[in-house]
Amino acid sequence: MQIQSPGISAERTGLYKRALWLAKITVLYNIIEGLVSIFFAIDDETLSLFGFGVDSFVEVISGIGIWHMIGRINAAQSNEPDLFEKTALKITGTAFYLLTVGLLFSAGINLYQGHQPETTFWGIVISLISILTMWVLIHFKMQAGKALASDAIIADANCTKTCLYLSFVLLFASLGYELTGFGGIDAIGAVLIAVFAFREGKEAFEKAEGKICSCGSCDCGD
Repeated sequence: MQIQSPGISAERTGLYKRALWLAKITVLYNIIEGLVSIFFAIDDETLSLFGFGVDSFVEVISGIGIWHMIGRINAAQSNEPDLFEKTALKITGTAFYLLTVGLLFSAGINLYQGHQPETTFWGIVISLISILTMWVLIHFKMQAGKALASDAIIADANCTKTCLYLSFVLLFASLGYELTGFGGIDAIGAVLIAVFAFREGKEAFEKAEGKICSCGSCDCGD
């Protein structure tokens, strides 16, 4: 896909192209991660890993939002992405809210049933791979978002950051269970991540309505 138009400089064109590839990588990686996580979660009866798999699919929504935004900017041949970012921010905000519900539901079931997974080995493996992958994606998404002063791309990076935090939660929960045998240890971390996800979702919707300005992308004089 060529992201080139008369209204966009060569440098910005390159940044948008990078953001587009990051969105595609995010979507593809999280689809695979979600499928693998849910497969092993069902096989090992691991609720924390199942919640992690749900998070991966929520991350797909954010990636599609940025993918769609960049495509619309290119099609309209416009150098003013703010009009398109409103939709992308709302999609990302919705993704955060869905993540919040998924995490709270998983944590509630875990605590209520006192469920003990058969093993958390695959949770350790998947979380380590995810931590490395998410860290790289966050770095390049933030780099592109700040260079373009794009709230939508930065919000997408924050959504990826939530996935990174959840990866750490999954890692510590999986290790914690292997070491202590306490099956509810991941519920506490899941609730904390849910609170963070809700806050970021709310902020994304506020940015979409122009209530929050950042990165010099709008006038915050009042």
